[in-house]
Amino acid sequence: MGIYIVSGDDMLKRETIAAISTGMSNSGIGIVRMSGEEVFKIIDRIFKGKVKLSEVESHTIHHGYIVDEKETIDEVLVSVMYAPGTYTGENTVEINCHGGIYVVNKVLETVLKNGARAAEPGEFTKRAFLNGKLDLSQAEAVSDLIFSKNEYARKSSISQLKGSIRSKIENIRKEILYHTAYIETALDDPEHIQIDGYGDTLKNVVEQIREDLKKLIDSSENGKILKEGIQTVILGKTNAGKSSLLNLLSGSERAIVTDVEGTTRDVLEEQIQINGLCLNVVDTAGIRKTNDIVEQIGVDRAKQYAEDANLLIYVVDASRNLDENDRKIIAMLYGKKSIILLNKSDLSVLVEKEKLRNEIKEVFKGINSSAFSEEQNRKEYSIEEIPMIDISVKLERGISEFEETVKQMFFKGMISFNDEIYITNLRQKEALNSAYVSLSHVLESIEHQMPEDFYSIDLMDAYEVLGNITGETIGEDLIHEIFSKFCMGK
Repeated sequence: MGIYIVSGDDMLKRETIAAISTGMSNSGIGIVRMSGEEVFKIIDRIFKGKVKLSEVESHTIHHGYIVDEKETIDEVLVSVMYAPGTYTGENTVEINCHGGIYVVNKVLETVLKNGARAAEPGEFTKRAFLNGKLDLSQAEAVSDLIFSKNEYARKSSISQLKGSIRSKIENIRKEILYHTAYIETALDDPEHIQIDGYGDTLKNVVEQIREDLKKLIDSSENGKILKEGIQTVILGKTNAGKSSLLNLLSGSERAIVTDVEGTTRDVLEEQIQINGLCLNVVDTAGIRKTNDIVEQIGVDRAKQYAEDANLLIYVVDASRNLDENDRKIIAMLYGKKSIILLNKSDLSVLVEKEKLRNEIKEVFKGINSSAFSEEQNRKEYSIEEIPMIDISVKLERGISEFEETVKQMFFKGMISFNDEIYITNLRQKEALNSAYVSLSHVLESIEHQMPEDFYSIDLMDAYEVLGNITGETIGEDLIHEIFSKFCMGK
């Protein structure tokens, strides 16, 4: 694996860094981590125990005390690890102390006082990357793993951390490099290497690579949902049961529920877990015409949130007839992934599925579809495919069907991390898109029978930009920017 090489003395001699690697809260254990050439000199100055830590075997743990001059700071267990078999690839020491905020900070203060420098955000992982322990896609997966919000996000990060993206990109780059080298060699030595008709061979190769890249690019939609969650907005008339639904899904009384119409006047946000997925749910003010200024602001906000949502949940009060307010909500569903929940199915039902579907058809007919993008007008958003589920929030009926429908809607079945790769990083997606464009240029050159050196120029552009994903062809400034977004101590 190629690694990024920095300028100056950074690779030759780096300062020893230290940081608190556990959360800043009172807990049973806190960890202060050190990495660098001077860790054993520093730990020998401040650790008092039965052994000298610079003389012990690697990957061992030792009991003793951290001492600042003559003052004992804390009783600790110290893990000793020699390079290169460490996370950073450097000599590493981890001081496991008692987890009080003051105590951990005091231990770190002692470490810094005796020769270490406070680590920058993400600097430990940055050093792991610089030392070839991780490629850039794996390093970014570390951050994603730390901030994962659900089970699927965790599994995706673990898959990337194991090198799923790196392996795929390396194979594609090797293929591109092979054909680029063949073309360049043939151009330099035409007497011995024939290149006539090579465009047909290259066309098949490039089309296959583009197909592979397209699959990765398309995975980014699901990847974003895995990482950030599904932006979900609950819509409905007043007293349809929106807030009651939010309370049921979240398992807590997050929203005030009363029989008074217009109780919810502003948006209320809650993060909930459904079948391992994260839904960032927004409960909105009931959609209706109102003279109340505050309530109207809430209605306007509801419409804005609906425009930006990944998923709209339209809660219908099936015990009341549809009216103009319902038609306004139905219009908001056009071109959006939506689920309709016919609530209060435990009461006398006035709105049945077929009646509602006919109403939707009439509303959608009146919408100027030319004002929407091709994406919004795709068949998957057709009226017949909008799921309708009879539920009773009061009796907690139909909720399991709703939860399974959400999963099926976004992932079309089971999510596997054995062979599938989900791109969860915008930087990686942009690199894939750039490579795809460059390879499209290769096909254009072949089609127009351009000279072969045109092929190699665009092939190398694709090769270089794909190297940005693994970090093999990336600039120093971008490296610093990427790792600056990591949490402290990692």
